Amino acid sequence: MKHTPTIRAELDRYLQQEGLSMTEFGHIAGMNRGAVSAIVSGNKSMSINQLDLITEAMGLPEGHFYDLFIENFIIDHPPNMRRIEPFLFRCAELDKLDAIRRVVGAIMDNLLYSPKLFEIAEELLAQGRHAAALLLYEGVAETERYQHSERLAVCQYRIFTIQIGEDQTQNLHAAAILEAFVERLDEIDQLDALKDLANVYRSLCKWDKVEEIARKMRAKAEIQYTLKHQQNSREHTESTDKLSRPLFVYVSYADLLCASVCEAQGDYQQALEYTYAYTDLDWVLETDEDTLYWLNLYKDWAQCNSYIYKLLSGDTSVLPDYVEYIAKSKVDKEMVTKILNVLLAANQYQLDVDDILKRFETIIATFSQQPSSDDMYTRQVIPEQYARFGYELAYYYLYRGSYGDGFKHLMYATVQSHIINNETYFINCMGLFVKFRTYAVPEFKEEFLNLIEKVWLNNVEKNGSSDRRS
Repeated sequence: MKHTPTIRAELDRYLQQEGLSMTEFGHIAGMNRGAVSAIVSGNKSMSINQLDLITEAMGLPEGHFYDLFIENFIIDHPPNMRRIEPFLFRCAELDKLDAIRRVVGAIMDNLLYSPKLFEIAEELLAQGRHAAALLLYEGVAETERYQHSERLAVCQYRIFTIQIGEDQTQNLHAAAILEAFVERLDEIDQLDALKDLANVYRSLCKWDKVEEIARKMRAKAEIQYTLKHQQNSREHTESTDKLSRPLFVYVSYADLLCASVCEAQGDYQQALEYTYAYTDLDWVLETDEDTLYWLNLYKDWAQCNSYIYKLLSGDTSVLPDYVEYIAKSKVDKEMVTKILNVLLAANQYQLDVDDILKRFETIIATFSQQPSSDDMYTRQVIPEQYARFGYELAYYYLYRGSYGDGFKHLMYATVQSHIINNETYFINCMGLFVKFRTYAVPEFKEEFLNLIEKVWLNNVEKNGSSDRRS
């Protein structure tokens, strides 16, 4: 049987090796002699703060004894949350994820510890320590998987928001898991969960799912809005205050999502009908500053999308007005979508928009600097729009014979499509390259084919197959 060393033994050995008395070491560590003596003799348990002081006094790196701390004071001992909680927070600070994983594995057989670990996870999430929080949420979710509790549903929602990233294949998997838990959330929390799900499915172009979720969100939001103004209770107001947006937004955003579904399906007239629906917001009763902000935002979106749907349906006479609208718009994350629609119309109806692209070239140059945000729309839909914009711009230039610009933007679009793991866009980029490859200079051909080979080899490795001739 392997003997597990102890921190006490390591400290005692250090004192003898360095010829230090407990008083001398205590002075170095900022601890009194009695505390050092009690630790060495085993008469007193050790706090994580004391362990950090001892580690620093011994000249060792932070967290050096954390694995031993788990062995000595957590594994095979009745869990003591007064000791475990500060240890988990300290591990999170030092990014000691393996240590957190071991602690969770050691104590999560008992459902009694789920509520406390959930509280710790919530605090870590609030601190921005997402990787550490994820381990705790996963531990609680695994322990409570048969409980059908609201806490289990909240854990799954938190896991979803943390895991959503650049890889659209993984995002699809995460969204499918969350869907099964949405109805278990608090009725108010369901609204943000449905909004986030809809935005992820929107970025994945899963339009049937977007429409289904949008309709669910609208129905639930209408009920809550009615209850809010019928009951006018403090409890209901406090409940809706935790939403990320005013309550009415979830009703109108459902119409906006349905309009985006119709746009994707080429039904621009129906898209306009939905746009008119979220333009008519006279039913909104609130008049606070946040409400006015969102009302103005919807008014702007409606103006923009009205131009877009008319333009894409073939009414190119609105293009000059739409361009002026863009020019007067605030330069923000939505700018890529606004200019993208110019390209979509240009490519569909063979329009010359060189002057328009020249006018916005400074803004277009910033599209490689993608915005960061916790908002699911910004994290998911906007990166998808960047990849699509690059492809449409490459398409425009290549078909007009501007091969230098075309291939430059094609490379950008291909890289972006690979980053977000969007197979459709990636294949479209490859097809566009094949169509115009005879016009590519040798240097670009080599660079592009090297990229394709790199993606292929990464895919081979990820899927567990092998390049048999390498």
